[in-house]
Amino acid sequence: MDHNHIPPTVRRTYGADDLSTAPSFAGGFINFGDWQGIDVTAPTPEDRVRSQEQLYRRVLRAFPEPREQLRLAEVGCGRGLGAALALREFRFASVTGVDIHPDQIERARAVNSRALATYPDRLTYTIGSADELPFPDASLDGLYSVEAAQHFRELTGFARESARVLRPGGRLVVTTFFAAPGDDVTERLKILLASFADGLDIAHHLDDFTTDLTAAGFTDVTTESIGSDVWPGLDRYLADTVPTDHWTRNFLPAWHHGLLDYHLVTATRAA
Repeated sequence: MDHNHIPPTVRRTYGADDLSTAPSFAGGFINFGDWQGIDVTAPTPEDRVRSQEQLYRRVLRAFPEPREQLRLAEVGCGRGLGAALALREFRFASVTGVDIHPDQIERARAVNSRALATYPDRLTYTIGSADELPFPDASLDGLYSVEAAQHFRELTGFARESARVLRPGGRLVVTTFFAAPGDDVTERLKILLASFADGLDIAHHLDDFTTDLTAAGFTDVTTESIGSDVWPGLDRYLADTVPTDHWTRNFLPAWHHGLLDYHLVTATRAA
């Protein structure tokens, strides 16, 4: 993967800036979290880590049992903690973490060195992009992505590549935030949220993605809104973590105003 093909904002945010060290994230995970069941009266960094782990568990539970036979890959694995959790807790046959940024793959291998040594034939990290996955045709039983698809420049290629690398009957599970339909939604998101303004996040529409999945050869495409488990808990944590006027505090208003929502998407590769 040519490093020059990485969008500048992505290269900076996940390279020298290392987003995982930002105050709004804790423990090395980089997602907004599933706060269901967590007491947010006075959330701690430990609660923040738990929310991020719970989001991974929510995604991974969407894969059918027996999970011990499934070969999985994570697209946009970041520091790789979620892929290690998937192997450790769900006992998949193998998990490969894929990320476009070489710095993230380097970090993943370093941070998860013990897990790599424990599961040398079952856990790997490698460079690749959402529209150019480093796997042969029909070689995987499952593919998942946790809060990374909002960075993908477009989702049509991701849908096609997912269909290519999954065997017939294989499962795709994606969770991230999507923009609501509307002529002015993208511009309003750019005003509220710096990540949209600088191009780090792309205002993808859920209906466009599900249409892409169907066109690529997926069936049983389902979507679930989980914003109520994400945004209020995240904002309560941010209230004690970042300045009151920090742009990340605008995710909750954006959700309240119907500009975006967090979704869990599942699909099955047609036979």
